[in-house]
Formats: sequence, C-alpha cells, structure tokens
Amino acid sequence: MKFRRWPDADGLGRARSLAGRRPTAVCVLGAVVALAVAACSSTGGAPRSSDEGTNAGVADTPVATVAMITHEVPGDTFWDLVRKGAEAAAAKDNIELRYSADPEAPNQANLVQSAIDSKVDGIAVTLAKPDAMAPSVEAATAAGIPVVAFNSGYDSWKGMGVQQYFGQDETIAGRAAGERLTEDGARKTLCIIQEQGAVALEARCAGVTQGFTGGTTEILNVNSRDMPSVEATITAKLQQDPSIDHIIALAAPIALTAVQSTNNAGSDATVVTFDTNAALVDAIESGDVAWAIDQQPYLQGYLAIDSLWLYLNNGNTIGGGTPVLTGPAFIDSSNIDAVAEYARNGTR
Repeated sequence: MKFRRWPDADGLGRARSLAGRRPTAVCVLGAVVALAVAACSSTGGAPRSSDEGTNAGVADTPVATVAMITHEVPGDTFWDLVRKGAEAAAAKDNIELRYSADPEAPNQANLVQSAIDSKVDGIAVTLAKPDAMAPSVEAATAAGIPVVAFNSGYDSWKGMGVQQYFGQDETIAGRAAGERLTEDGARKTLCIIQEQGAVALEARCAGVTQGFTGGTTEILNVNSRDMPSVEATITAKLQQDPSIDHIIALAAPIALTAVQSTNNAGSDATVVTFDTNAALVDAIESGDVAWAIDQQPYLQGYLAIDSLWLYLNNGNTIGGGTPVLTGPAFIDSSNIDAVAEYARNGTR
C-alpha cells in the first residue's frame, strides 16, 4: 500500500491511497500525554467491542504495515514497555507491526533499509546515533514512506526529514534531575552512562551537570550488555571514592545494579534514576531508590504507531512541527501508588 501527498484546495494536502481509497474519519488523540483513548466516530475507524485494559477495539481501516526499529539492548526492560505501547496501538489501528532492534547503529540502519525494501507503509525509529542513521532514514522519506522518531534524536529528527517526534528533551530532563539533586543536598554525584555515544544518555548527564549546583558531577561509562561488569565497575568506583553520595542511573536495570554495588562497597550513596519498571517501583517503595524520572515509554511506543495511522488515514500530524513531550515527571514515595499498579501490569 503506497501513499502520496495530494494537494487540497487549501494547499495543505492529505494522504490518499494510490488505489483511491475513501478517506476515513478518525479520532484525534486529544491529550498526548494521557493513556486514555477517546471513542471514535461510527463513520470510520470505529472501535469494536474491547476486552479489558488498554485494548480499545479495532479500527475498520485497511491493514497497514508499520516497522518499528529501535536500538534496544537485549534484556533492557525499558523496551518491553515501548513495545507493549506499540502493540496496543497496532491492535487498535488494524496495523501489522514489525518490530526489530539492534544496539549497533550500522545494524539498526540496515534494519531500516530492510523495511524500505519490504515496502512498509510507515516507519517508527529511534535515533540514538543520528549520524549513522541519517542515510537510511533519508532513503525512507525519499521512497515516500512516512517516518516518525521517538525516544532518541530530539535534536536531530527534523533535519533528517522525519515527520514527528515523541519523547522528552533529555537535556531539560537531566537539568531537572540535577536541580533535584541540589535540593536533596547532594555533594558528589556519579552519573552512569550505559551506552557510550548514545546522544540521549549523554544529554541527560550534561543536563545533570548544568542543573546540579550543590557540588560536582562525575561521569562513569559502563557497558549495559555485560551487567556483571557494570556491577563490578560501580562497586570499584564507590570503593575508590567514598565521597560519592548520590548515584544517578539512566535506566532502571542500571539503578537496580547500582543498589547492589552500594551494598557491595559498603557505601551510603543514594541511588536515583531515569526510567522505571516493576522492580524499580518496588525499589522506590522499599527506599532502595529515592526517585525516578519517568518519560512514559509505553506512551512513546503507542503514539509513534498511532500517529502513523492518523497520517495514513487522515493526513494528521501531531505537534505542529515541534516535538511531542512525554516527560519528564518525577516518581517518588509521594506518588508511587499512582503508577505502581500500571508498572506491575507492564505498562509504566
């Protein structure tokens, strides 16, 4: 199924099938940071009976094929949440979702090219290493395939011709974390980057450095593909420098490993983090982790797929040419009960 942009009378254009399918009325996603989905018009995109949870029925629009291609590191539960959101949107929107991932940027770029070659109707992609991804993304747009980005590539997506972006401004999120560390009375903070060269992670630690005015920040690079080495590296650093009083992880599995490292090293350092999962919620409830910054990965995956359905069926785009922010928001002991149930269901 191929789509072109045909001019309307107002010059804005809309997406139509080369087969000339009739435009279908759809629901517009109202609050882009909400998980609730409004009921659609009975004239098109109408939901049928739903079961439970986030299942919102199935659209009566023709089947479209969408590739979601991420830089997921195997074992990182963050991507389970992204994928669940994408699958929920795909089920609702009558989309065949093809998910693939590779943490190595050249391999991820090859996956994009494979999606182009298979003539998918849309592509949702992360841009952790934009320079390596740019040629394949530009090849997709040149082939007339709409591309949206999410999670990584906040500063780069527009220059690649990507249509929409869903995620958080990582520098702003990092700055907010740094400001909170100052409020918490931190003096020496260790910011752990688990994938060197990933622009989103580097922006987070840069933001922490900007926002943290109560002392100094040191960056520690680890390899999240080898978690035993992560634990050993953090443990050794804490033993070497007992003045470290706060550790800021950039992913829930790294935070949970850092908790083990503080125990191993006999350190009193407080662990805080970006991102959550069910085990991280337990750690906040128990006090092992003080707080987390939530960028709502389920929502990122959901919006990436739903936005392509809206574009393919009604020519809609979200954000007016600006990023659609899904975070940051703090989760701590004061509000953990509001998200704990969803986290344990695997959607937060």
